[in-house]
Amino acid sequence: MKKFLLLSLALFTGATLFAESAADKRRDYITRVETCEAIIQEFMMRPDTAIPASVLRSAKAIVITNQFKAGFLFGFKGGYGVIMVKKANGRWSLPVLINASEASVGLQVGANTVETIYVITDETTPRLLFNRRFNIGVDAKAVAGPKVAEKESNDQPIIAAPVLVYSKALGLYAGATIRSGQLVRSDDVNYVLYDTKYTMPELLYSDWVQPPKEVQPLMAYLQKIAP
Repeated sequence: MKKFLLLSLALFTGATLFAESAADKRRDYITRVETCEAIIQEFMMRPDTAIPASVLRSAKAIVITNQFKAGFLFGFKGGYGVIMVKKANGRWSLPVLINASEASVGLQVGANTVETIYVITDETTPRLLFNRRFNIGVDAKAVAGPKVAEKESNDQPIIAAPVLVYSKALGLYAGATIRSGQLVRSDDVNYVLYDTKYTMPELLYSDWVQPPKEVQPLMAYLQKIAP
């Protein structure tokens, strides 16, 4: 009887710790989504980083990343982001968390983080992430996108690029070709965030998972600026 009680207690304790761990992880993943929402809002508030309406209208997908310094100078190795796609009905998908690895665009000496927004203007490029890893500027051409503060006449030739890159880093000019590291799908993270076993394709392109309240503000904001 004593052994049975000890075993039951151990199983209960283990289950409780697992539940707490999953809850802690989900809170962290929600924070990631909220951080990405804050990043795009801050970009849009500043003329020197704001994305023109003409570019947003052309968006088929948007990726927002936050990367961290993990070494000296160009040692940005860790980070995360979200990808969202515009569905056939004009509505934006759930934000699906991804890993953003290796160096990002236009790194600055002394910077601790690099925040970047990628506007994807075709239907096929977002699906490259289904293969686990997408190299920006290698798997699809990427160029620095025009900003609101720049001349509108610059928009049309640049919109033709599959990936338009926006970063707060200095020294980027519209149309400059960019290579900026890798984006990697992270199904395990999204299993926890959405409490589902659906993977990236289903989360992005189906309506099988209803958006929890924590991700709805980002979805609503993107719908507002890129209808």
